[in-house]
Amino acid sequence: MTVSRRHLLALLPAAAVAWKYVLAGTPEESPNYRMDGHWWGMLIDVTKCIGCGNCVRACQTENNVPDGFFRTWVERYHTTDWHLEAPEVISPDGGKDGFPSVKQGEEGKYFFVPKLCNHCADSPCTQVCPVGATFIAPDGVVLIDPKYCLGCAYCVQACPYGCRYIHPQKKVADKCTLCYHRITKGLTTACCEACPTGARQLADLKDPKDPIHEFLKTHPVQVLKPQMATGAKAFYNGLDGSVR
Repeated sequence: MTVSRRHLLALLPAAAVAWKYVLAGTPEESPNYRMDGHWWGMLIDVTKCIGCGNCVRACQTENNVPDGFFRTWVERYHTTDWHLEAPEVISPDGGKDGFPSVKQGEEGKYFFVPKLCNHCADSPCTQVCPVGATFIAPDGVVLIDPKYCLGCAYCVQACPYGCRYIHPQKKVADKCTLCYHRITKGLTTACCEACPTGARQLADLKDPKDPIHEFLKTHPVQVLKPQMATGAKAFYNGLDGSVR
């Protein structure tokens, strides 16, 4: 994302006001961020993903994700005419360091699929939490309050997308927050910022000027596991039917 000098100067006063709330861990309380004025999601263009792993590395650095765990990851799919319903899927270390080269003569179709929390409008994870530690914020982001989380892992089991884990040190549930500490300051997510091809785009579905509205009108986007009826807000363009 490129920011002009004029745009930066305009953002600085707002960021200064918000900063003390960010430091306190309550960015949503910032007077210049209206939670009810946004409805966040993400657009992922599978046709643009090159499997470089920049998004995974950026996420781990930005959010101090422990080794071996992932808030976002990338899978490589390999399909052939005779194995359309049973593709070969690999994700070595979450795709953080890319993928092995395809050997010459190996037939079939290869493509990459980034994954993360879908920030569902009807999320199963929030429904099973016994203490309300995981919840949907008014701006559509599914968050976890670590002060209340018991580490019971009910939400980990309930998530149909495999997007949650129990933090090995903190012993509480953890997952993608759409870089909440960034988007509440007018920034994009670390993964979107690091993507060299623009395969990921943060989207505000309440903003009528957001480019996602035109994209949704002109492209046959899909969500993962639509049969689950979770109201997923991670929209995929160019998603192959073999993706699970």
